[in-house]
This record gives sequence, structure tokens and C-alpha cells, in this order.
Amino acid sequence: MLVIPAIDLMDGKCVRLLRGETESKVVYSDDPVGVAKKWESLGAEYLHLVDLDGAVSGKIANLRYVQDIFQAVSIPAQFGGGVRGMDQISAVLQAGVERVVLGTRACEKSFLADALSWFDDRIAVGIDARNGIVAVEGWTRQTDLRAVDFARQVEQMGVKTIIFTDILVDGTLQGPNLTSIEALTKAVRVNIIASGGVRSLDDIRELRAFEEDGVTGVIVGKALYEGTIDLSQAIRLGKGQ
Repeated sequence: MLVIPAIDLMDGKCVRLLRGETESKVVYSDDPVGVAKKWESLGAEYLHLVDLDGAVSGKIANLRYVQDIFQAVSIPAQFGGGVRGMDQISAVLQAGVERVVLGTRACEKSFLADALSWFDDRIAVGIDARNGIVAVEGWTRQTDLRAVDFARQVEQMGVKTIIFTDILVDGTLQGPNLTSIEALTKAVRVNIIASGGVRSLDDIRELRAFEEDGVTGVIVGKALYEGTIDLSQAIRLGKGQ
């Protein structure tokens, strides 16, 4: 199971939010490139990059910092936040990103179908849920879609990777919502990357129990920045070492 450090970008800075609420912003670094290099030096094999400005505005705002990151590190990454058009997908991939995470527009079947036809497994779907219901537009708008039903829908369309975030635990350091993750693993047979709430190595151990059911990765954010998890240890644990 991959342990994937998160780099959330806002105004070119590396930040963390509580449950996606922008007023809770804490700036951890004004040097996202330095942060990416640090995670790489500690053994990270993959990065999770998020444009928080773009997620809310619907327009990518921090792509140049993503480009700077890829000039400095050699590990791959996935990117999400504000990707709402085919041209934006192309621009992100050209910046060096391996996989684009679609959230808001993934709810539109025709757009998702087109994206998959053009970019195939370089497209992942981000399912961000509050009380089991999908939220979009930087988590500011609640839909009427159940996360499990949406996961089944995108699986049928050919999506191979889902990044699942439980909004109510994201940034809380309260531990992941294992119940919702288990429900997702029972509903679909795609690669699932779990996100939200991870606080300790024990959480990594608990998530590894779902590896055979499709949980191939876990995104760790605030726990790394607050020092409650040592990245090198977490990576080894994710590999079963």
C-alpha cells in the first residue's frame, strides 16, 4: 500500500485545512518545492497535489508551482482541484503530472466518458463525501449522490482509481472513517486511495487490512506537517516491513 504525502496549494503556499473550510487555513510552508523535495528524500514514491484555490473557483490557479515541483523531484504525482475542462486536463498532464483527479465534473457522465476516452487510466475520480453524500466545488456544494452509488457508476464507466475522502474527518487527526472505506471496498473492485483523518501509524496498519479488498494507497497530510507520523516509518509499514 502506497503512503502518499499531500501537498495542498493555496496562493502558492503549502497549507492544510480543517474539513475543507478555507477559514481554518494553516500555512506550513511558502516553499512547496522544498516540501516536495523533503517528502521525496524521506522515501515518498508518489505525491498528491491539490489546487485548493482552483477547487473552489473552478479555474486552476497554482499550476506553475506544480511545474516547479516536477523540475525539482523525480517521483510521479496526481493532481486535482479546478480541473473542469479537457484543455485543463491536457495542461496538467503536460506539466508532468501522471494522473489527473476529477471531482466536480466527474459527476457529469458525458464529460467523464470523454475524459476517459482520451486519457484512459491517467484519469482518476475523487469522491469527497460528507455523511456518505458526495460534495463538489471545493466541498462547498452538496449533491444528492450517495458516494457508494457514484463509485459504482464510475467503475462501470471504466474508472480504475478512486480517491475517497471523508470530509468530516479530513484535517482532524481523528483517524480515518474505516466504516465508509469498508463500504466502498464492498461496492466496487477498483483501486481505492483513502484520504482523510490519518493521524498515526496505527491508522496505516488498520488501512492495510483493506489492501486485499482494493485499498492500494493512503494519502497523509496534516499528520506529516504536525509530526504525528514519521513518513519513512509509514512508508515501510505500508509495504509490510
